[in-house]
Amino acid sequence: MAPQKALVMGTREWVLLLVLSVLWGGSFFFFKVLVAELPPLTVVLGRVVLAALLLNLLLWVRRDPLPSSLRLWGSFVVMGILNNVVPFTLIVWGEIHISSGLASILNATTPIFAVLLAHALTHNEKITWNKGIGVLFGFFGVAVLIGPSAIAGIGSADVAGEIACLCAALSYGFAGIYGRRFKGIPALKVATGQITGSTLVLIPVTALIDHPWTLPMPSAHVFEAWIGIAVFSTALAYVIYFRILALAGATNLLLVTFLLPISALLLGVFFLDETITLQAVVGMTLIGMGLAAIDGRPWAAVLRSRLPPA
Repeated sequence: MAPQKALVMGTREWVLLLVLSVLWGGSFFFFKVLVAELPPLTVVLGRVVLAALLLNLLLWVRRDPLPSSLRLWGSFVVMGILNNVVPFTLIVWGEIHISSGLASILNATTPIFAVLLAHALTHNEKITWNKGIGVLFGFFGVAVLIGPSAIAGIGSADVAGEIACLCAALSYGFAGIYGRRFKGIPALKVATGQITGSTLVLIPVTALIDHPWTLPMPSAHVFEAWIGIAVFSTALAYVIYFRILALAGATNLLLVTFLLPISALLLGVFFLDETITLQAVVGMTLIGMGLAAIDGRPWAAVLRSRLPPA
C-alpha cells in the first residue's frame, strides 16, 4: 500500500485559515451588536435559522439531501445543543457583561477543555506530557484574565460573564467528543444537520422564554449583524472550515484557535471602542502558549532549531 501523502499548509491553506479566523472572530463582534437590542435566545435563534436555511439550500443545489434516519437526527439535535444552543447562548449572555475580545480569548480555551474531557471520556486520547503542560498554561491564562478580584466579587456580573464564556468552551469540548459518532458522514452534512437540529430546539424554547413577537422592532444595524453572523460567521465559515479540513487535516485546523482572539480583539477595538488591557494580553499569551504545547508542533520546531545540523 502506498504511503499517505502528508497534509501540509500551503499558501492557499494559510489564506483560508486567516479568513476563517476573521469570520469566527467576527461572530463575537456581531453578538455584541445584537445583544445591545435583543435577548440572548432571540439572537441565537436568528443566527441558526438563517445559517440552517443557507446550508440546506447548499445541499439542495448540490442534490445531496440530508439522511432521513430518525436515530441520526436525534444525534444531530444533541450535537446542535452541545455545539450551538448552549455555547452560543452562554457567549451572548456573557457579552452583556464583558467585552467581545475577552469573550473570544476565554473561548480559546476550548482545546484545553477538550484535552481534559478526552482523557476522562475516551480510551485512546489520554493526556501526554506536552498536553498536560498546555492545560496548566491554559488555566494560568484564565486565572490572569479573571484576576484575583474574582474571589472577592464572585457574584459580580463581570465574573459571571467570564464564567459563562468558559462554560461555553466546556460545551464545545463535549461537542468535540460527541461528534466522533459522525465519522463516515460527510462533514458538510453533519454541519447542516446539527445547525438544523439547533433550530428545531430553539424555536419553541425562544417562543416560550423571550416571546420575540412582543419585542420592539430592531434597528437596521441588528438585521445587518444577523445577516453577517449567519451568512459569514456560520454558513460561509463552515464551508471554509471543511475545505481546510480536507486540504490540511484536523491538526492544522487547530491553528485557527491561535488567530481567532486576535481578529476578535481588533474588531472590538476598531468598531466597538473596546480597549486591549495588559491583563488581556498576558492572559492571551499564556493561553496561546498552552495551545502551542497541546498542538506540539511549535515546541518541536523550536527544539529542532536548537539542534546542530546533521
